[in-house]
Amino acid sequence: MQAVSDIALLYRQRGHEQYAGEPVTQLAHALQAALLAERDGADDELVTAALVHDIGHLLIDTGRTPALRGLDDRHQSAALPFLRGLFGHRLIDAVHWHVDAKRYLCFARTGYELALSEDSQLSLRLQGGVFDAESANDFIQRPGAGDAVRLREWDDLAKESDLSTPPIEHFLERAQRISLR
Repeated sequence: MQAVSDIALLYRQRGHEQYAGEPVTQLAHALQAALLAERDGADDELVTAALVHDIGHLLIDTGRTPALRGLDDRHQSAALPFLRGLFGHRLIDAVHWHVDAKRYLCFARTGYELALSEDSQLSLRLQGGVFDAESANDFIQRPGAGDAVRLREWDDLAKESDLSTPPIEHFLERAQRISLR
């Protein structure tokens, strides 16, 4: 079973890697997403979800920029075994559904898809594309879909090459408070 210290270990081991086609590292992306959640007044669960939402990229090795090679790495699913037993369902659902939230937002908000980074637009197509009306409605009816949408918004903004953030320990304190271990 995982512990919060394993999150720090993963980021120490692989956080320096480039975040697929973006001007930030995996760690910088995670810290920026968590900071954005914190600035929006999110609670410990959602700030922690923002910190770990892409941890699946660190758990699987598909090489750099899998989308450019036509691969959907399904990182949102790869994260689930790591997170189960460590955090509750609300956090896990937000992480699991943050890709579906992108598909939803591209349907629901005019211009959202065009505002995505080039790599995120490419991965969107590999992840099944923009939801149709029925799929969008089914998604937004899920309990916790609103959390996944908020997480997705922070995810899409967390790609600034020069945004200063607190160190990971700041966010791990929040994670420890909600850890099931």
